[in-house]
Amino acid sequence: MVGIWTNPLTILLGVIIIGARQLGLGVLSHDGAHFALSKNRKLNDWLSEWVLSRPFTSGTIHGYRKYHLQHHAFTQQAEDPDLHLSSPFPISQTSFRRKVWRDLSGQTGWKQYGAMLRDAFKGETRTQAWQNGWRRFGPNFLINLAFLAGFVLAGKWYLYFLLWWVPALTWNRFVTRLRNIGEHAAVPDDNDRLRNTRTIEASWWERAFIAPYGVNYHLEHHLVVNAPWYNLKRAHKMLLHKGYQDKMELQPSYKAMLNVAVPSPA
Repeated sequence: MVGIWTNPLTILLGVIIIGARQLGLGVLSHDGAHFALSKNRKLNDWLSEWVLSRPFTSGTIHGYRKYHLQHHAFTQQAEDPDLHLSSPFPISQTSFRRKVWRDLSGQTGWKQYGAMLRDAFKGETRTQAWQNGWRRFGPNFLINLAFLAGFVLAGKWYLYFLLWWVPALTWNRFVTRLRNIGEHAAVPDDNDRLRNTRTIEASWWERAFIAPYGVNYHLEHHLVVNAPWYNLKRAHKMLLHKGYQDKMELQPSYKAMLNVAVPSPA
């Protein structure tokens, strides 16, 4: 659509949709970390790495799986490797606005992706550094080179940068921040499994532009870790039917969630 009608409105819509779908790649790859993509574990891991992770900036599924399962084992505890994402909250609206500006202006993405590259291209010698970096990012580079070649053949080379890397550096960083805040920030009880993780009952437009593939049902995911994303809504309905609603950390929208994590000044 952007290639046919290239104008500010279609570009903006493309950046927002693709940025959210880039988060979607991570959500589906995360399902792979829980062996929820395929019953065949080799196929599960191949899909996670080569279809979902390598086209963007992620690497093998094995390292992420080890890291992520520790998060599930020690959710909101001192041993949780993701605790740094939630521990600063609640924060002030001024601080949040600064973070959003850095996300949408590309500063966050430039800093984070730059750090990833610097960490990958490390070694005792220059040759070793290049070998380490190529091992980590070489497949990602080749896949993206194929993407670029496709746009060149279509006579729209610039859309590769406009519709892949601009979303990656801007909207994707913003919705990834919202996802991180929504899942565990400012939860009411770090030691209660129904209240140290949050579910957001997202509207259709929030699911379209912010929270793809049931990522808003995070409480249900923590309770039933091997459930694929498309069954999390069923798990949510089951919990409500069983009468757990008042015991769960639920918010009706991302705006309501932000009112908790980023409260108005007194």
